Amino acid sequence: MPIIESCILILCKTYPSPSGKYAETTCVAGVDEKGSLIRLFPVPFRLIAEEQQFKKWQWIKAKVEKAKKDHRPESFTIKTDTIEGGAVVQPGKDWGERRRLLSVIKPFGHFDDIEVARQEGRLSLALLQPARIIALDIEPVTNPDWTEEDLAKLLGGQRQGGLFDQDDKPSIRTLRKLPFDFYYRYECGEGTTAKVFRHKLVDWEVGALYLTCDRLYGADWERHFRAKLEDDLPSKDLMLLMGNQHRFQDQWLIISLIYPPHPLQGELF
Repeated sequence: MPIIESCILILCKTYPSPSGKYAETTCVAGVDEKGSLIRLFPVPFRLIAEEQQFKKWQWIKAKVEKAKKDHRPESFTIKTDTIEGGAVVQPGKDWGERRRLLSVIKPFGHFDDIEVARQEGRLSLALLQPARIIALDIEPVTNPDWTEEDLAKLLGGQRQGGLFDQDDKPSIRTLRKLPFDFYYRYECGEGTTAKVFRHKLVDWEVGALYLTCDRLYGADWERHFRAKLEDDLPSKDLMLLMGNQHRFQDQWLIISLIYPPHPLQGELF
């Protein structure tokens, strides 16, 4: 498939992870000008030029091509040096423009329907609107510190990439490992079709929220963290952007949270 120039509205950046080839990578997802969901991976986001970095809800223009080793239908690679940042779509009073742009993506009401569509080869990204969020599970990771192998990827990869002077060690931006994994338990369907699911949150915003709460509130971080993810966001018209894993495609993650206010009565989405 040829390299094409595409306009993409960014909806997702996952929390970065160490990479032997790129030092660290994140998965980016959005919707293109045709209204199709698209996955961009790998993106060494913190290591690309500052003027080519982008925000959630920002339009970008870049050259992309269908991923050669990733056969999921939405997966593309991006030429990071071609990224041009465009307008950031602001929420406004009632998320009017954001709602209009999202309206091209039909959300699923039940996770089982997403998995059926995946098995049929139709998708590996989907927007899900659960009936309700039951709880946030917080679990400590086995090792809260990077392994020596991880550190070698993070530091060695950055130096080898020529992004930093060998002697300028303080400027190397080592990625902080999150000491916890976060999961949403949620319910889809009503009555006899009601079913509970549990999926891991890997949204960069969630990781940044933890780091902020930890910095501001110390030992009391969890109360503030839960208030946002268990009370505030579920009180909105919360939708989960779901993405599956390349190697284990029956395993899904919540890669982004999208949380417009509830529409006013009579308002069209």
